[in-house]
Amino acid sequence: MPDRTPYQKKIIERYYVHRDGILLGRLGEIVTDLTLAETDRKRDQLWRRAEQTMKSIKVPGAVVEHILQKRDPEVLARHLRTWLEQAKD
Repeated sequence: MPDRTPYQKKIIERYYVHRDGILLGRLGEIVTDLTLAETDRKRDQLWRRAEQTMKSIKVPGAVVEHILQKRDPEVLARHLRTWLEQAKD
């Protein structure tokens, strides 16, 4: 495989610079999907995705466990608001 072009390198670099913001946006979409999910199977799938995403942005394990024990989209949304505010600073 040939080396990446400078354009491709910049795209990859920008992705990693903005990775946490991208993942926080994805987590916001998961909150919305959880609120609208109609089946337990879909909710379980979304909670697994939420767990993976939280671990990717290095949320402390105790917080992840608390959120997963509650399994309440509102609890996840409150934490997400806090994380978004911290990301702006």
